Amino acid sequence: MRDHSTPPQDQADGLRKLFASSRVRFVPVVSNPHVVGGGALLEGLCAAFAELGLHTLVIDAGEQAPQAGELAAVDLASCVERLSKHVSYLPARGLPMRYINANGSAAQFLEVVTDAAPYADVVLLHASAAELARVVASREVRPVLLADTDTMSVTHAYAGMKWLAQRAGLMVYSLLLACSPQLRLADRIAAQISSCGDGFLGAVLRDWACLDPRMPASSPMSTELRHLARELLIAAPPGMVAEPAADAMPLRPRAMWQRRPATVPAQGLVMAAN
Repeated sequence: MRDHSTPPQDQADGLRKLFASSRVRFVPVVSNPHVVGGGALLEGLCAAFAELGLHTLVIDAGEQAPQAGELAAVDLASCVERLSKHVSYLPARGLPMRYINANGSAAQFLEVVTDAAPYADVVLLHASAAELARVVASREVRPVLLADTDTMSVTHAYAGMKWLAQRAGLMVYSLLLACSPQLRLADRIAAQISSCGDGFLGAVLRDWACLDPRMPASSPMSTELRHLARELLIAAPPGMVAEPAADAMPLRPRAMWQRRPATVPAQGLVMAAN
């Protein structure tokens, strides 16, 4: 029996115990080809999950991701690369679309990947909004939007929110920005996406955080990123990957972790709000 007189080791101690015996959680991340430093954003999320002692399987099906390996159709587990103690990686561009059924749903894809990596506590699917909508429609998940200070990246992030809200019925989102947390423009970007989502879609931007891709991986993690990661886990019920959704529309470093310089702050924001 736990001694309740003993304080937790740190603020994350309770969450570590909560998720220690839970089944896999699913975190959808909307890919954004206009974001410079997108790989660092994924790495930051994995680091936040690792702090809780969780192993993350990153399924990279974004527009710039490597294509799935030739063995993916017959032995998907052999295509999963172990990057570290807490992170595995599956190159998967085009892979989710191979699992579409007669109703246009690719929900079976999640069952297949969790079978291929049963040790994963978190499955992070990085894919376009169109692909995510076919995988996650009617599921209780919170998609993560990616953006930086470039106008096109912000417009693309909002477009992803619009697509998922209208096609998959997902109405609550998180935002991860590739820029310095001290940049005042970040507040404007988050406020504009939040305002457009609420005003035109009825969608909610629940939380957001910044991660500077120029900073080394060993830099201290921000409180905002820790909070965002924990909220994502709480928003994804345990075992939801294995539940049927309603039919609807050796260590090797990967290029996805390479860091690139941040973009120059945009002078204005253009949102596709109609």
